[in-house]
Amino acid sequence: MTVGVGGSTAEIELAKLTDMTANVTAITESEYRQRIQKAQQIMKAHNIAATYVNAGTNLYYFTGTKWYASERMVGAIIPSEGEIHYIAPYFEVNTLRQYMTITGTIHGWQEHESPYQLFNDVLVKLDISEGHIAFDESTAFFIVDGVATLNKQLTISDAKIVTAGCRTQKSDHEIALLQQAKNMTMAVQKSVARILTPGISTQEVEAFINAAHKKVGATAGSYFCIVLFGEDSSYPHGVKTPKTLEQHDIVLIDTGCQVEGYKSDITRTYVYGEANQKQRDMWNIEKQAQLAAFNAAQIGVACGDVDVAAREYLASQNLGPDYQTPGCPHRTGHGVGLDIHEWPYLVRNDRTPLAKGMCFSNEPMLVIPFEFGVRLEDHFYMTESGPKWFTEPSHSIDNPFGY
Repeated sequence: MTVGVGGSTAEIELAKLTDMTANVTAITESEYRQRIQKAQQIMKAHNIAATYVNAGTNLYYFTGTKWYASERMVGAIIPSEGEIHYIAPYFEVNTLRQYMTITGTIHGWQEHESPYQLFNDVLVKLDISEGHIAFDESTAFFIVDGVATLNKQLTISDAKIVTAGCRTQKSDHEIALLQQAKNMTMAVQKSVARILTPGISTQEVEAFINAAHKKVGATAGSYFCIVLFGEDSSYPHGVKTPKTLEQHDIVLIDTGCQVEGYKSDITRTYVYGEANQKQRDMWNIEKQAQLAAFNAAQIGVACGDVDVAAREYLASQNLGPDYQTPGCPHRTGHGVGLDIHEWPYLVRNDRTPLAKGMCFSNEPMLVIPFEFGVRLEDHFYMTESGPKWFTEPSHSIDNPFGY
């Protein structure tokens, strides 16, 4: 029997878990202001008069304002000089103030009025009647189109150079928050493995994972959860009708939580019972592919070359090549921070040089179609001397958690 898998109950395992967030500290107002200052430096260097950040993670990153995107325009204008200005429906103004860390003038529009005209009016007040205006890449098309239609003098562009330029390299504080989120999910991964038993459904496992994340301090529970047994594990993001657990099934559990908005995302794959030779061989190849990617991640190396390293190892084991299966059908990894998937990406065409503070998933999943899949996903961050794991990779298929 795989070590650390099965033999307990949900009640027992939940009782063992405790809140792990006692030492968590939120991002401070001064840190948000430093981010805005950096954004303004980038804007000046690229002749951008103002950047609009829409409700979502970019707004939160720069202002500490938690607000979710909807059909109504809510966001902030960051001029290349001076204070930020908010755009919001008038009836939301007083609520929006409650969520702000960085305060600023809020310009409200009534339901029958055009927020896009208001946006342009604010630019005029900022002495911006023409020039280069950048919109964060998550801004809905209808907002960008609405602004552009009313002001043909503006040059509209993607703000990725500003948003990614600030967010790609994490501060020590951000890395500490990411580390805590991953520690919490790792504790949950160990706990959920112990409650497995033949006949358990993926829904029961997902419910436990959500409750366990809450016990360790993630107030919203699981940010996401994928639980797959047996052949279902060969479909990277799941199936329409998941099967229940049977003896000797592959178990794939991919889940994460949030700490101050920063995400964890950890996958463990092992066998309930005893692994057969093919499961064992593929698991070991997956582990080596993950290690090949990690070892290739050095300062100055292109992100895409990390993906190439994993894929070349798989090809040496007669898997693939490229995205063919049996083999790895998707990129090796993604950036992670306030978004679960963010720039840059560990994919061949991403030539971004690796730099200190960048954070990535490492998950060159193996898919053996209609049989099983193996995904070992851990995250690492770049230091001046190279990559460092947030969580240690799985130990072995027989003892995945290294007990």
